[in-house]
Amino acid sequence: MAPTLSAAQALVLYSVAAAAALLLSPPAVVAQLTPNFYEKICPLALPTIRRVVSQAVNAEPRMGASLLRLHFHDCFVNGCDGSVLLDDTTKFTGEKTAVPNLNSLRGFDVVDKIKSEVDRVCKRSVVSCADVLAVAARDSVSIVSILLYQVPVGRRDSRTASKNAATNGLPPPFFSFNQLLANFRSHGLGLTDLVALSGAHTIGLARCTTFRSRIYNDTNIQTDLASSLRRNCPQSGGDNNLQPLDGTPAGFDTQYFGSLVRNKGLLHSDQELFGRGNSASDGLVRLYSGNPAKFAADFAASMVRMGNMRPLTGSNGEIRTNCRKIN
Repeated sequence: MAPTLSAAQALVLYSVAAAAALLLSPPAVVAQLTPNFYEKICPLALPTIRRVVSQAVNAEPRMGASLLRLHFHDCFVNGCDGSVLLDDTTKFTGEKTAVPNLNSLRGFDVVDKIKSEVDRVCKRSVVSCADVLAVAARDSVSIVSILLYQVPVGRRDSRTASKNAATNGLPPPFFSFNQLLANFRSHGLGLTDLVALSGAHTIGLARCTTFRSRIYNDTNIQTDLASSLRRNCPQSGGDNNLQPLDGTPAGFDTQYFGSLVRNKGLLHSDQELFGRGNSASDGLVRLYSGNPAKFAADFAASMVRMGNMRPLTGSNGEIRTNCRKIN
């Protein structure tokens, strides 16, 4: 059984991890994003987001991973600005049909419901769709674990989106270790962020099309695992057949890292974090596999750092009334 985080550890990590991440963020971002942004504007905003996320995850446990992934795919394309939610228009082709997102991203209906409920309790549209994604990602994790961290908020929404930026900016599941690290560094993140944020794959499912090449071509995969996975993921067809990313897809734990140590990573990009000649990455994977408190702290700090990537604040952007289209 994978190690779990104690309640005492979680309470300590709640503020420590977020504070550490904020100290490492650009000063201008720290000054404009704050966990208390909605405290006076609409104190019911964040509790309402958590309530709707909880309902969605209870109805479908996979939804937690889907909402977490939406935030990641938003931030890695021109910053955390809600652009991933925009539908195509006559002026731009949005990110939803980019290769990394097409037939893959989900949870848009849940975001719509969150936005509707938040606007209702706030009696106006004051919470951005970008903030909805950031807070929903945090809540998706805390609902299936006891990990809490403060989310700096105050983002505004973009008025455009870019299919090309999504195609080129998101790391695909066939990337090598060096490609993954280069991609993260291009966004101002580092090795610890890469390994810690990859730990989000401790929850959720993956489609056959994302791991087919690994189970038929990679050599650094446990033989019995590859044989088992091939039964649900044939060489042709079955693209949308689902497989858990680790042995406990509904629980936020460290089993994902233990799987990498045993060459049981589902995605090629996952297994690249261990056994590919980078001692620092190997060390983090081993550390997290046996130390859930350290993983939780680093994951929380990395989520805050990622959430601080190029946000729109002040008079930039807008607060959308409908997350799928600009005002």
